[in-house]
Amino acid sequence: QVQLQESGGGLVQAGGSLRLRCLVSPYWGGGPTMAWFRQAPGKEREAVASIMTIGGQTYYADFVKGRFTISQDGAENTLQMNDLTLDDTAMYYCAAARQLIYTLGGESDYDYWGQGTQVTVSS
Repeated sequence: QVQLQESGGGLVQAGGSLRLRCLVSPYWGGGPTMAWFRQAPGKEREAVASIMTIGGQTYYADFVKGRFTISQDGAENTLQMNDLTLDDTAMYYCAAARQLIYTLGGESDYDYWGQGTQVTVSS
């Protein structure tokens, strides 16, 4: 019923930038909360950023440290990632919740997931 499709991942050198995008279909089927998670090999999936698409409030993980920005424009969610480090290497997943969460939330809070896009940061 609801499909999330990520794009924008790739290979980038440390200190560089990437812009991840998530398209929601059908529009608007995802819900009022959108988020990005990431998972590196051998690590648990962790929340990166979320946005309440109704009011526009955003939440960020501590490791973002002002480097990432999440935004929503219609059916497209964007995660702008700047000043990337090797620790940012992971599979990044787009997620959507059918309710407002008001925090980053955890995996169980989200109802729909994309298949992921790989981000690899090289030295």
